[in-house]
Amino acid sequence: MSAQFPNIPRIAYEGAQSKNPFAFKHYNPDELVEGKSMREHLRFSMVYWHTMCGQGADMFGAPTAIRPWDDGKSGLDQAKARVPVFFEMAEKLQMPYWAFHDRDISPHGKTLRESNEWLDTIVGLCKEQQKRTGIKLLWGTAQLFVHPRFMHGAATSPNAEVFAFAAAQVKKALEVTHELGGEGYTFWGGREGYMTLWNTDMKRELDHLAKFLHMAVDHAKAIGFKGQFYIEPKPKEPTKHQYDSDAAACLNFLREYNLLPYFKLNLETNHATLAGHSMQHEMEVAGAAGALGSLDANTGDLLLGWDTDQFLTDTPVATQMMLSALKYGGLTTGGVNFDAKVRRESIDPEDLFFAHIGGMDAFARGLKNAAAIRADGRIDQFMKQRYASWDTGLGARIEAGQESFASLEAFALEKGEAAPNISGRQEYLENIVNELT
Repeated sequence: MSAQFPNIPRIAYEGAQSKNPFAFKHYNPDELVEGKSMREHLRFSMVYWHTMCGQGADMFGAPTAIRPWDDGKSGLDQAKARVPVFFEMAEKLQMPYWAFHDRDISPHGKTLRESNEWLDTIVGLCKEQQKRTGIKLLWGTAQLFVHPRFMHGAATSPNAEVFAFAAAQVKKALEVTHELGGEGYTFWGGREGYMTLWNTDMKRELDHLAKFLHMAVDHAKAIGFKGQFYIEPKPKEPTKHQYDSDAAACLNFLREYNLLPYFKLNLETNHATLAGHSMQHEMEVAGAAGALGSLDANTGDLLLGWDTDQFLTDTPVATQMMLSALKYGGLTTGGVNFDAKVRRESIDPEDLFFAHIGGMDAFARGLKNAAAIRADGRIDQFMKQRYASWDTGLGARIEAGQESFASLEAFALEKGEAAPNISGRQEYLENIVNELT
């Protein structure tokens, strides 16, 4: 297949002064930050679903961006035509990773057997492109929310046969992820939740979901897949309430059902917004539990109440995210995965490049800003001083488990009053951030 973007060069770093729209202004893959290259820190990934399947349709209007490479094709022929276009784009963007849903790269067949056969065909083409370009698979997943059979959920469906079909689909998705050398596998419970509690046995559904995930762990071991499992939190949409509503809810579920040893979290910025949290909050919750895995890099419109999946170009948000990532040792198995789509009005193929360039530059700036804040040290020093009472004496004894309510009561009665509190200095700290970024 001939190149679809003959007039778009390989995107190179040209520096902040460049006016070339097809150039990185801040992302320099080989530039070292805290001793590692930007490429190693950020582990950028391009998603197949929004990039190749998104055509600008929404619930109020028809598709607006019919891509030239689709050229009236449908079904398996369309799926075959899209593969080289995707990898050409990823290669020109210097994207080291990619991610997919099974039914994004290959369509639904009339039967599960036919769907599997078609998927094998497309996976073969993807393997060829991975070998040609050196691009690796960050993670794969199964699309368990579009087909009508999943209207009541997949692993949480009241229909046991739907559970079986979902298990069969994940089994195959895991196997092709393994075949493609995938470094992880993600579960996003698009319809694992409820619309009303009048018809929902929540305890039973959660038990079934846990059983499903344990089966996935068992099958991964059986086929030799050693990649990282992820759960992606989201509070709602399409269901009214999803069981994986935020990082804390996911961690509670994983602990309750003895799944935490096998899973980390794949956190998405727009999903954090829908849950009423900042992305930094979600990353801190996951990081504190040793479960910070991967990032779905997008953002939502704070004035809207739904998942807009916009490309994140907000440098302060990217800075906060990179601070948390560096704090907890970096994205060792995951990456910065652009689960984002161009706007409905952005209808030219070139817009796909502009969107990814902007997102990659934003995270590069965020990474450099985060490293500058850490190197400066004033915020870390303030934090250390703020909690200094826990480093010695009474605080140290409490943390070591050497005190009780009775001993602390005796301390308080003898002391008469606690030592004075010190200022939280929020404004001072915000000024430091603005000074350094």
